[in-house]
Amino acid sequence: MLIVHPEGPLESAVWIDLISPTEEEKAEVEAATGVSIPSREALSEIESTSRLRVVGHAVCLSTPLLTHGDTPEAEVTPAGLILTQKTLITVRFAQLRAFDAAAHAFGNGNGNSSSVAVFALVLECIVDRLADLLENSGAEIDGLSRQVFRNADREGRRLARASMRLRLILAQVGQLGDKLGKIRGALLGVGRMIPFVSEVAREWIDPVVKARLKSVRADVVSLTDYETHLDGKNQFLLDAVLGFINTEQNELFKVLTIVSVVGVPPTLVASIYGMNFVVMPELHWRFGYAYALGAIVLSAVLPTLWFKWKGWW
Repeated sequence: MLIVHPEGPLESAVWIDLISPTEEEKAEVEAATGVSIPSREALSEIESTSRLRVVGHAVCLSTPLLTHGDTPEAEVTPAGLILTQKTLITVRFAQLRAFDAAAHAFGNGNGNSSSVAVFALVLECIVDRLADLLENSGAEIDGLSRQVFRNADREGRRLARASMRLRLILAQVGQLGDKLGKIRGALLGVGRMIPFVSEVAREWIDPVVKARLKSVRADVVSLTDYETHLDGKNQFLLDAVLGFINTEQNELFKVLTIVSVVGVPPTLVASIYGMNFVVMPELHWRFGYAYALGAIVLSAVLPTLWFKWKGWW
C-alpha cells in the first residue's frame, strides 16, 4: 500500500508511507525520489552499519517495532525510515498505531512543513506508543504481584489449585518478560537514530526540530530506565513464583514422606500378626484381635503426634 502525505504527485510529497509495498510501488517511489527502497530482509539486519547509514543524499534508518503490542501475541516487525532534505519515506510490513497516530497528526497540520519535521513527528508518536506499552506492562506486573503475594497464605492450603494458579501466572510473567525485551529493542533503535540524524543532517534541521529531537531523546532515555525497572520487577516476580512453586512441591513431598513414615509401624504390626505360626499366644487370647487392632492404630497415631509436636506437619 502506498500512502502519500499530502495527497498529490509523489514528486511533491513530504511523507511517503509504504505498507508491505509491491515491486511496482517500490519502482514508482524510486523513480520519483531517486532513493532505493530496501527489502524486508535488509531492514531486519541487526548491524549498526546496516541500521544507520547514508546512501547518496538519503539517510537510511531501520529499527524493530512492535505490532499487536497490547496482546500476548506481540510481535517484532522491522520498520525503515529514509530521510532526504525534501521527503521522508517510511517502509513497514504491518499496521502500526504509532504511524497511524502520526498520519492523523499530519492530517491536522502538525509537523508537515518539512521532511525532518515529519521525521520528528513520527519518532514522537513511536515513543508515545512505547510509553503506553510500558505503562500497561507496569500495571500488569502490579496486578500479577498482588495475585502472587496477597493470596499466598490463603491458597497455600489448597495445593492443587494453588499450583495451577502459579503455573498460569508463570506463563504470564514469561510473556511480559518477552514483551519488555521487545520494547527495549525498539527503544534502543529509536535512541540510536536521533544522534545519528542530528549529526549527518544537521544542515537541514532548524532549531525547533532540533529541540523536538532532543526532547524525544530525553524521553527515550527515561523510558529505557523505566523499562529496566520493570524488567527487574518482572525478574523478581519470576523468582517469587518459582519459589512458591518449589515450596508447594516441597509441601507435597513432605506430606507424602510423613504418610509413608506413619504407615510403616501399622504395616509392621499387621505383618507380625498375619504370620501363620502354630505357636502364637494371641491366637488363643480372647482379646487378641482387639489388642492387634489397637496396636496398629497406636503405632500410626504416635508418629503422627510426634510430627505435630515437632512442627513438621
